[in-house]
Amino acid sequence: MHNDSSAGALADVLRPEVLALRPGERLPSSRTLTGRHKVSPVTVTRALGLLVAEGLVVTRPGAGAFAADRPDAAPGPPDLGWQAVALGDRAVDAAGVSWLLSPPPDGTVALSGGYPHPSLQPLRALAAATARAARRPAAWSTPPLAGVPELRAWFAQGVAGAAPADVLIAAGGQQALTTVLRAVPPPGSPLLVESPTYLGALAVARACGLQPVPVPVDGEGVRPDLLAEAFALTGARALYCQPTFHNPTGATMGAARRARVLEAARAAGAFVIEDDYARHLAVDAPPPPLAAGDRDGRVVHIASLAKAVAPSVRIAAVIARGPVAERIRATQLVEGFFPSRPLQEALLELVGSPAWARHLRELRTALRGRRDALAAALARDLPGLAVNRPPGGLHLWARLPAGADDVAVTEVALRAGVLVSPGRPFFPAEPPAAHLRLTYGAAGSAAELEEGVRRLATVLPEAVAG
Repeated sequence: MHNDSSAGALADVLRPEVLALRPGERLPSSRTLTGRHKVSPVTVTRALGLLVAEGLVVTRPGAGAFAADRPDAAPGPPDLGWQAVALGDRAVDAAGVSWLLSPPPDGTVALSGGYPHPSLQPLRALAAATARAARRPAAWSTPPLAGVPELRAWFAQGVAGAAPADVLIAAGGQQALTTVLRAVPPPGSPLLVESPTYLGALAVARACGLQPVPVPVDGEGVRPDLLAEAFALTGARALYCQPTFHNPTGATMGAARRARVLEAARAAGAFVIEDDYARHLAVDAPPPPLAAGDRDGRVVHIASLAKAVAPSVRIAAVIARGPVAERIRATQLVEGFFPSRPLQEALLELVGSPAWARHLRELRTALRGRRDALAAALARDLPGLAVNRPPGGLHLWARLPAGADDVAVTEVALRAGVLVSPGRPFFPAEPPAAHLRLTYGAAGSAAELEEGVRRLATVLPEAVAG
């Protein structure tokens, strides 16, 4: 037995010998084990250390190694059935979110994902900003409960008419959304949502005890005529929407549509929860946020940066005014105290550096190239799909031929080595047609996108026909 293979292999040999000993019985000396197994004393020491870690051996300095006391045989698995009664019939369904956050299998082309590829993230600039922030002793102290003032001021600049005092720093966009949905609509109440919409919002709403009510979208976002009708029929007091680079369709509301949405909410006495998750993923210049046209505190605006920076930068902002702002702040305080100050300080360092503007220019160029490459590959290899061309975000929205099963197509595609997202989970109720969400930001290059489409094209006709 060679020294370098060693400790683990020797431990495997000694384990049954130790188990055959009575508790307290002494093992052969290290010298004996060294000679018997033709290993070095270091290997013997390391092997015994592994057995000590397993609780099979105890060592006594100057006396040697001994078989440890072993507990009685472990009982069978506990009966946890009582928990089903105690927990009741409420369930939290994380399947869709887990799907989006799970890395693709090795060798699979990712045409699904929630974040840009690491090559599109400002990792060096982020590392430098984090190092600068971490060197400041104050970065590790308790932050102001609403967030670092300079960071609040930076987020306020993104919404015309907003003041730093209106901004609450939150621990990422998803946590911000959770806090807002816990704070604004009462449990059990209806929440109007676009149909389709971000599946993570549906999961949070249901976990908060809300009832998502679908309002159909068209190429410009939620339809104001049907929105007004939904407010009237349900008595809902809140709408969740993504007016800019809507996920999954990529739709962006024009100025007239935004005014009509605000008017429908005003007539219903309702809030509008604006999820502005993708503003920095623009291919074409985005319009001002919905909150910029709000004069009576109707819009609760959520701005997040993880998509444009890196997944673990869990920092976002909630911009709101009046009593609703106080309730949101109180809800965050009692649920999570405050987000990480080192992350706040690091993000402030990043967005205040010249590297930030340079990163956004490079990101916009790269996303434009990937969007166009994916659209061109689909037009060439899968001309039967009806595909949009969004002005920003990360995704294309493709309508499958009539009669297709999008979930079955997704499963067949994965076996062919390409990961796509079925459209069905993005709908709060029955979808009117089958769709795929095809991500152009998660792959490493335009060549990967083209290879993913090639693989999809080899199986999609058969999957649709089947």
